[in-house]
Amino acid sequence: MNKTDEATFVAFVESSSPALLRTAWFLTGDRHLAEELVQESYERAYVTWRRISTGSPYGYVRRTLVNLHTDRWRRRHGEVAMAALPERAAPSVQTASDDRDQIVRLLQTLPKREREVVVLRYYANLSEQETADTLGVSVGTVKSSASRGLAALRDALNSNSEVKR
Repeated sequence: MNKTDEATFVAFVESSSPALLRTAWFLTGDRHLAEELVQESYERAYVTWRRISTGSPYGYVRRTLVNLHTDRWRRRHGEVAMAALPERAAPSVQTASDDRDQIVRLLQTLPKREREVVVLRYYANLSEQETADTLGVSVGTVKSSASRGLAALRDALNSNSEVKR
C-alpha cells in the first residue's frame, strides 16, 4: 500500500470507528467482542483497500462486520453468555446508561436476523434497501423482521415496566 492509500485508510478508520463500534456493540452486547469484530473487519478492508476505496468502503466494512458476527454466532450455536444483573440501590432512578444496557440485553433476546435488522435499521440508521443489501436479503424480509423485532422489544419493555410498578 502506498502512502496516499495508507493515509486515506487511516482517515477512513478514524471517521468510521465510532459508528462501526456502536453497531458491533448492539449486535453482540459485549464491548470486547465488538472491538474484535471491528478490528477484524478493518484488517480485511486493509488487504483490499485499493479495490474498495473507490466504491463504498463503509458499506464493505459494515457488511464484513455483520458477516463476521454471523459466523461467530453460528459457531456458538446461538448460545449467548449473559452476566448476572447487578442489584440496584434505587431501581426507580434510571440513567441513560441503564436504558442502553437494558436495550442491549433485550436485543440479545431477539433471534439473530431480527436483531441484525433492528440494529442496522435503527441504530446504524440504514434504509430498508441498504439493510437488505448488507444482509443479503429482500426488502420484505427487512420489513417483516423489523416489525417482529420491534414488537418483541416493545412487549419486553412493557412487561419490564409493569414488573417495576
